[in-house]
Amino acid sequence: MGTQDKSPNANNSMQRVKVYRLNENGRWDDQGTGHVTVDYLERSEDLGLFVIDEEDNETLLLHRISSQDIYRKQEDTIISWRDPEFSTELALSFQEMTGCSYIWDHICSVQRNIQFSSLSNETYHNVNNELRELPPVELSTLPLILKTVVESGIADQLRVNELILHDQDFFGKLVDLFRICDDLENIDGLHMIFKLVRGIILLNSLQIFEKIFGDELIMDIIGCLEFDPEVPRVHHRSFLNEHVVFKEVIPIKDPLVLSKIHQTYRIGYLKDVILPRALDEATVASLNSIIHSNNATVVSLLKDDSTFIQELFATLKSSTTSAESKKTLVHFLHEFCTLSKSLQMVQQLRLFRDLVSEGIFDIIADVLQNEDKKLVLTGTEILILFLNQDASILRSYVTRQEGVLFGLLVKNMLTDFGDDMHCQFLEILRSLLDSYTSVPQRDTIVEIFYEKHFGQLIDAITSSCTPNDAAHTGSKHVSSDGRTGDQSGVKPEILLNICDLLCFCVLHHPYRIKCNFLLNKVIDKVLYLTRRPEKYLVIAAVRFVRTLISRSDEHLMDHIVKNNLFKPIVDAFVGNGDRYNLLNSAVLELFEYIRKENLKILLRYVVDSFWDQLVKLENLSTIQALKVKYEQSLESAGMRSNASLLDQRKRTDERALEKEEEDYFNDSDEENSASVASSNGVQSQPVLANGSAPNYPSLRSSGLVDYEDDEDDEDYKPPPKKLSDISEEDEGLAEFRLKRKLVSKEEPEPKRLLQSPRGTKPRESVFAALCSTLSQAVLPSKKSTGAGIDGPQLDANRNTIERNCDVKGSIRSSDDNRNTDTETHAKDEAASPRSFSDSLHDYPDNRQRVDDCSLLPPKSSPEMVVNGS
Repeated sequence: MGTQDKSPNANNSMQRVKVYRLNENGRWDDQGTGHVTVDYLERSEDLGLFVIDEEDNETLLLHRISSQDIYRKQEDTIISWRDPEFSTELALSFQEMTGCSYIWDHICSVQRNIQFSSLSNETYHNVNNELRELPPVELSTLPLILKTVVESGIADQLRVNELILHDQDFFGKLVDLFRICDDLENIDGLHMIFKLVRGIILLNSLQIFEKIFGDELIMDIIGCLEFDPEVPRVHHRSFLNEHVVFKEVIPIKDPLVLSKIHQTYRIGYLKDVILPRALDEATVASLNSIIHSNNATVVSLLKDDSTFIQELFATLKSSTTSAESKKTLVHFLHEFCTLSKSLQMVQQLRLFRDLVSEGIFDIIADVLQNEDKKLVLTGTEILILFLNQDASILRSYVTRQEGVLFGLLVKNMLTDFGDDMHCQFLEILRSLLDSYTSVPQRDTIVEIFYEKHFGQLIDAITSSCTPNDAAHTGSKHVSSDGRTGDQSGVKPEILLNICDLLCFCVLHHPYRIKCNFLLNKVIDKVLYLTRRPEKYLVIAAVRFVRTLISRSDEHLMDHIVKNNLFKPIVDAFVGNGDRYNLLNSAVLELFEYIRKENLKILLRYVVDSFWDQLVKLENLSTIQALKVKYEQSLESAGMRSNASLLDQRKRTDERALEKEEEDYFNDSDEENSASVASSNGVQSQPVLANGSAPNYPSLRSSGLVDYEDDEDDEDYKPPPKKLSDISEEDEGLAEFRLKRKLVSKEEPEPKRLLQSPRGTKPRESVFAALCSTLSQAVLPSKKSTGAGIDGPQLDANRNTIERNCDVKGSIRSSDDNRNTDTETHAKDEAASPRSFSDSLHDYPDNRQRVDDCSLLPPKSSPEMVVNGS
């Protein structure tokens, strides 16, 4: 058999070593490769290490195990020591770590036996002396054989194993002796045989297990174990032969497969029924290893049999197959998939893909519609096996079938199957909807869920409320897909699983919350659960809201505030009173999260809306901290509002200044001149209508214009008092400042209207001062004439002045004045503008209003202005 062939090879590879010896130069010489064993030395009672060459079976190493502490284990695969007999450093390098650990444990065991040999009793020494061979298997020698097997120490167990295996007829003779005692009803002999067989099993030897669990001996060995002297006899053989029925849903033609199946069942029966209390952990592990190996052999042989697999699925898909046969086939398919865990991962994945190609998911979809709840549970477990192996296989099928299987899972999740089956459906749905997987089918599955099946979950919640609740409740309702059904009997466990799934959706599909949760009022409907008498459903609703606000989405928070969604939670919290339970902790944790994360929208909403209710529980530290945080937020909001108002004013002034500068550079000089001239003309017309001029000495004492609030002008800069001390370069800079002031005065119409009370009268004073200056300072000989000019003539002169003035105060004059008056008034260009500039700079209080228009072009004479040329 395959297992018998592999077992020695496995042990050989486990104990395969290289032998090294340290030479005189301090280097390790390779002495060869072989297999190491612990055995008795020839003509001695001492145990030693034997290394036999793997090629020619020569002895590479023979070392007597010493009781002294000379052995060292290095790096899990090397054992080294200094041999006291030959004064040589030796080392064994193992191929496998398990082999190194195995030999090291034996060395330690032998050392313990040597050190404590003096404490052993006389019987122990007698047994050691008689381990040369076992006595013949007879009724008279059974006590001696039992003592040898049961009372041997750890070091002697290996020798006992070898002696039993060396005697090929040992078990055959033992079985014959059992049959004789059973026929003669020799109870003492049967009890002794029971203890001997149990002791042999506890030796935990795989070679012995292969013999006693064979088809020839297994039933007799189980018969020997029926006669336990401590318990009444149990007829295990009759149970296995008469009551245990091996069912073949599909005939298995391979005898090796049948043998492994029967052996696996019998070993499991022996482990779990016959000797559950007698076996130690090491023996149980060895028996489980045999079962695991047999399962792998069975599955591997069956999956390679294409005829068997095709016949299995053909029978499952056939319409003529009876319901009972289909049930048996589904159970076999489930067991077959379960046993596939014994295969390696690559082989297991290949098997599952082969099953999918044969149509296993179509069969499971049919099973999920069966009325037999246990059969539905079996199909669900098969799906879980596929999800644990490779979830993409199931996702691909769901995508191809457009969610048919997915809809069955949702439907069964809402169906009362009892036990914990709802959790299984929940686990499958969560695996399919997991957003952390990077598979192409993920988005399609999520789309199918929200479009076709999400409404069913919400309908189950709304239909579960008491009849006196909102209009959404009632025994009959119309679901989201238009069907009318009765879901008033939805179990609370199902509602709890729905809440868990919704929390999962919030965390994994945040982009779906706004379009599905808000539009369909999902939050409102989930909070209907706060009306249920089951406290864990109320806690589930609170947990759902807590998961929602953890997204820190302002749209969700606004929706909560707008629809007053915290009201049922606060009502349930206040109704719970001062009872310290899960509901109390869940709501307090919700409030604590709002406070710590400083969710201002919800913080103000909770305190403003529900403080009258929460004040009853103000003794709780969380409620107190919530109120303190609320007051702090109000204080900080007030300070920020004042600061923001100041910042807004400052930003408005800065933007206005930037806009004025931009307009200045964008507009041409001619456009600005025309606009300023026209505006000045309109504002100056009332000044000269009566033809009067103010007295010049009064201007020298009080300034050109009497400003009411000069101190409020932030841009005011007093000019130097003496013009003679200013260089020409500084004069150019002063002119540039005049330009900038002029731009600042060209404001939009609403702003000019606000400044009209302080801007109209000064402009009249400007022209009065101009006339007085021209008549008294510039043209003293024509003083009387200038004083008697009538109104129209003064208007003409005023218009001439405004038309020829430069808006920016530059040295350039208008084109008309340059063409007509250049030669005539060349000698007056230096004196007249200079004298006017002196008079302008001597009155710093009038600087800003003069900036609105340069009263006199730099290259024009006073005569030109008065004569209107």
